[in-house]
Amino acid sequence: MTRLLRISTGDRKSQSPAPNRLPRPQLRSVIIDDFTTKFAVFLLLGACRLKNRILFLALITCASLNFIACSSSGSTNGASGLPHRVLASQSVTTNGVFGSLVVINGDNDTLPRVSSINGGSTPGFMAISPTRNFVATFDSTTNSVFAVNTSTETTIGSSAGVRLLGPTSSMVLPTADFTGYAAVPSATVNGFSFQGAVQALNFSTGSSSIIAVNGAQTVVSNSDGTQLLAFSADSDVVTVLFPAAAAPPVDTSCLTVAVNTIVSGSACAVITNPSFSRPVSAIINGNTAYILNCGAECGGSSNGQPAPASVSVVDLGTLTVSQSIPVDAATISLLSGSTLYVAGTSQDFTKNNCSGQTTAATVCGRLDVVDLGSGTVTTTAAITDGYHDRIDMTANGQIFVGARHCTDVGDVNNPTGGEVRGCLAIYRTADGSVVIPPDNGDVTGLQGFTTRNVEYVAEGGQLRVYDTRKDTLLINDFLPQGTIDIVGDTTDVKAIDFF
Repeated sequence: MTRLLRISTGDRKSQSPAPNRLPRPQLRSVIIDDFTTKFAVFLLLGACRLKNRILFLALITCASLNFIACSSSGSTNGASGLPHRVLASQSVTTNGVFGSLVVINGDNDTLPRVSSINGGSTPGFMAISPTRNFVATFDSTTNSVFAVNTSTETTIGSSAGVRLLGPTSSMVLPTADFTGYAAVPSATVNGFSFQGAVQALNFSTGSSSIIAVNGAQTVVSNSDGTQLLAFSADSDVVTVLFPAAAAPPVDTSCLTVAVNTIVSGSACAVITNPSFSRPVSAIINGNTAYILNCGAECGGSSNGQPAPASVSVVDLGTLTVSQSIPVDAATISLLSGSTLYVAGTSQDFTKNNCSGQTTAATVCGRLDVVDLGSGTVTTTAAITDGYHDRIDMTANGQIFVGARHCTDVGDVNNPTGGEVRGCLAIYRTADGSVVIPPDNGDVTGLQGFTTRNVEYVAEGGQLRVYDTRKDTLLINDFLPQGTIDIVGDTTDVKAIDFF
């Protein structure tokens, strides 16, 4: 009699294996002829030795498979042991759920069984160093910043973080040193009359110092942290900081320095120009800064009329403006070679209508494509409205633009077949078309990768994964709904390894 004996060496192969994931071993069949009649012979010949040999072969097979799997995964990092890690800030602390930085396997978009990382009780937006050796997150409950060493996946310095003088929505980590800078618009210090500062943070010691900048809301750094640009709400000036020259614990040189004057050895210079109208942020490339003038969107006016948006080109050596480029709107930008992508929502109806889109939304934002060589806008695309403050470009040329306080249309959790629209827009550089994914809510985090055609999007508290080849949610065995199932609200997301 013949019996068919099945030996399982693993689960069934996934129908849609993730990139860089080895196929799982299959079921194998072994035919043993006349098993019943020969069983006694096996005993006489020494079934124990047969079992031992089978066990030995099984162990060798498992060891070989483990070796292959480990060899193909590359080097591992931190306590999680993952080669490609992503951190998501989960900002809800309730019964049984604690706010933290959640570790994600960036190869297959899954949640490994590893401990989360301390980021305070309500970690929100994050900043990461250029070398990705450390990341920092702001905890809005305690107004503290927590920094994490990505090599060890442990908190740097004090487990209580570094306390700020108030809330922040802008932070920068210019170098691999465990230091950073946060703009704190409501900062006050006893004995001083200013309100607002850029706070210099030393995560190793848990200490900080203050550079007074009234109303400082956004801070941007050059590549080595020797120059910072600070932007204040309802202001038409840009504050340039030289942090190495600041006198701790409280430097007030910005409060007395003359406008458009460079004082040798000073920690501060304040510049203005007729082209400045509510400057809100900048991109720094070498010795050139591209200043985003928000204009009327941020309350700017000129001669009693709404001020237009523009990009001012500033030489950081001389602190002079060499050019002003008109754009439709400007609150966020991305630089790719000699092309600057600028997004915002204009207050001018001729520049904020939704012409070309079929939507219930009555106002749309704009993404302008600026050729820096000629200093002109070459292409304009209608995108979602709201205040745009997130932008990212994928490896295959898709530009994800996120906003907050936009016009939500429909309900993604209860679709009725009609339009669903939120704060995310995807601009395709190949043909200039725009995709508005059917989702709702503010976009608070974006993260792309160089080795995978996916984009992580934190929108409406959910962490979505988009297939950038189709600009739709990635659906597979690991992501049946296209969402990484993190309990609580996901606010931001950062890849802490290069991949």
